[in-house]
Amino acid sequence: MEVDAKLNYLNIAPRKVRLVADLIRGKELEIARKQLKFCNKKAATPILKLLNQGAANAENNFNLNPLNLYIREIKVDEGPMLKRWKPRAMGRADEIHKKRSHVTLRLEELDQKKAKKKAKKKEKRTKDKKSKKGVKERKKQTSKRGKRSDVKGNVKKTKDQFFRRKSI
Repeated sequence: MEVDAKLNYLNIAPRKVRLVADLIRGKELEIARKQLKFCNKKAATPILKLLNQGAANAENNFNLNPLNLYIREIKVDEGPMLKRWKPRAMGRADEIHKKRSHVTLRLEELDQKKAKKKAKKKEKRTKDKKSKKGVKERKKQTSKRGKRSDVKGNVKKTKDQFFRRKSI
């Protein structure tokens, strides 16, 4: 079950909010809360409130345990930009862009995350079985002393043989 929470028109530039969002992406809810609590960035407080809002939505609307959630996705987009003017020397003016952010948070249960990992592991196992033929051929080329032979049969020395100390 996925739970969404949104924060619109945050008066911090998206570039700065993404720094904090990257810290907690993919982490469990409690770990992310602790991370944000001690993060020394201005964007950490609103994102922590958004995280608590998402946990409350999960608990009250979907009867999910907040301890069993992780952050599946956190996305920071640009909001509308306020344009202001700052007077400069010789009658000129510079434009100031006050940027805003829209933050979207998606929480998911941990059980589904584990199921996805198991599916990925099964895919890797099937790929490994197909590639084991090449591994067996490489093992045949290596002899007991650590020397490898080329396709032509020439013997190559390994690093250990080059740097071995000769006895006096």
